Amino acid sequence: MWKQAQSLFAEEEDEELQENLLYETDDLCSLSSTQRLYAFGICSLAGLVCMFLSMIVFAIPIKFAVLFTFGNMLAIGSTTFLMGPTRQLQMMFDPVRIYATSIYIGFVVLALICALWIHSKFLTMIAILCEICALIWYSLSYIPFARSIVSKVTIRLFDTEI
Repeated sequence: MWKQAQSLFAEEEDEELQENLLYETDDLCSLSSTQRLYAFGICSLAGLVCMFLSMIVFAIPIKFAVLFTFGNMLAIGSTTFLMGPTRQLQMMFDPVRIYATSIYIGFVVLALICALWIHSKFLTMIAILCEICALIWYSLSYIPFARSIVSKVTIRLFDTEI
């Protein structure tokens, strides 16, 4: 009986320890709010520059894919400076947007595989188009009711459902 009681308390302590470890990682990189805003701005600007440069090399799909994907990842990662890595991951894998996040990450990986390993311009462009669509759908998941509005508009315009 005593061992069962100890095991119950040990499980509760393990859960508390795991929760504390998650929140301590945010404190390890403790930056002031000004530093966080600067880091957010720099990272966002670097992402936009990469995306702009990718438009310049649009004729070379492999370079385009690498620059565009890296720019997207910088832009999305920049919000980590505002809310912290734990909160960012919690929001990305929230049940409301877990599918959008998974599909977006999948197309990012697919675009990089097509560009860097397969070296297929056609497959790279298809993967980039799918990545852009997935990014739009992922971004809409942060705006209340945006995805349902887009679905309703799509149904009315094209007589189909997303």
